[in-house]
Amino acid sequence: MYRIANVAVVDPRDGSVTAHQDLRIADGRITEIGATTGPDGDPTTVDGRDRFVVPGLVDMHAHPLNLDDPAHELGLMLAFGITGYRQMSGTPALLRRRRDRPSTDQAPRLLATPGSVLTPVNAGKPATAVEEVRRQVRDGADFIKAALITPEVYFAVQAEADRLGVPVAGHLPAGVDVRAASDAGFRSIEHVGPGLGVLAGCSCHEEHLRTTGQRGPIKAPPFKIPFADRLVERVLRKIVINPTQLTSPAALRSVQDAIDSFDEDKARELARRFAANDTWNCPTLIRVKAQQFCDDPAFTADPDLRYATAAERKAWNGAAAAFREKFDDAQHAVFAAQFALQLRVVKILDEEGAPLLAGTDAVGAAWVVAGVSLHDEFDLLAEAGLGPLRILRTATTDPARFLGREEDAGTVEVGKEADLVLLDGDPTASVANLRTISGVVRGGTHHDAGALAALKERAVGR
Repeated sequence: MYRIANVAVVDPRDGSVTAHQDLRIADGRITEIGATTGPDGDPTTVDGRDRFVVPGLVDMHAHPLNLDDPAHELGLMLAFGITGYRQMSGTPALLRRRRDRPSTDQAPRLLATPGSVLTPVNAGKPATAVEEVRRQVRDGADFIKAALITPEVYFAVQAEADRLGVPVAGHLPAGVDVRAASDAGFRSIEHVGPGLGVLAGCSCHEEHLRTTGQRGPIKAPPFKIPFADRLVERVLRKIVINPTQLTSPAALRSVQDAIDSFDEDKARELARRFAANDTWNCPTLIRVKAQQFCDDPAFTADPDLRYATAAERKAWNGAAAAFREKFDDAQHAVFAAQFALQLRVVKILDEEGAPLLAGTDAVGAAWVVAGVSLHDEFDLLAEAGLGPLRILRTATTDPARFLGREEDAGTVEVGKEADLVLLDGDPTASVANLRTISGVVRGGTHHDAGALAALKERAVGR
């Protein structure tokens, strides 16, 4: 047992800050919270004077387990206050390892993972897709991730997932009516789409954009190819560095059409639909910005790139050069206008009560560095117009609600998991204060500023 003494407890639900509190922690849980009374017999005391304690941060869209050895990336995530994450891609092997591997207080908590992402290889037809859903659920997948599938396959997947009691999340499939997907139960939409995705649903040219304005799904192979899943995984790893690189001139004209035909009334109606259906959005704005501004010199000059590997920096610089070569100034301006509209849509979602989650798409995406990218996401949510308290919720109470973990996480209360972040500034006053991390508690284990600095330093120079 130990205590965090004389700290201010922040409640993300209402923004209240209760100063001069002692938190006692034992067996990985918060056992007591009360007014500071001075020294007592606790064997260890963490000084909380002039500090604020919030629930541990959650990255609700991450891929660290794509790596053979994710220790450095998981360490970075912990060092930047991330105590839990939703893994957004899986494999049968990962699901097996997850069953056999215990949780550790030296890395963020794995909160959810799917099986293999649905593609034409494993879900090319409705019957095949239904079998894949059943297989993944048997293997222990927490949700089904949709990606490059047809509308016909998507609705078959959604129906089977509903029958088995698991959610469907991920990429809104090209050609799917976003309202129909929300009504059907699509649980969380990632990347504001991707592509036109949600933007198409906010346009007065919606039907035209849905049928002609997005890159269609990859066609299923006509026969079974041995090890096709591994081949697809390799291809996707290259594409995922920057999928925007594949944008054709025709697709870019459709993006401009979506911008020109944006209808705020439709956007607000869609946001209210999301709220009524409990359809969540995880915008991953840092990922979207890194795609659509891939050659921005600000990315190459970012000092946090020291935490990326040499191989990642080489690949990302190559992606930036290819982006710069392929698109001219006028096309760059379209991407910039698209991102501005995506920020506006995120603000509308928030204003109309549509639930939001903070996520980054680390690891693998160009310029998205594990750990620190969640704070970049917070900054972009602020740029979209969300307030500090609302942003704090997207990484604390809202993930707990989305994952059905409110009894264990999301607030600093007695009986809940001791996954906590100590800050030197009040996060309800400024989003910048979420960067002032001076301590992290994971599973009851306290990591002080020196330990967090060591985790960061370990990742440098790889």
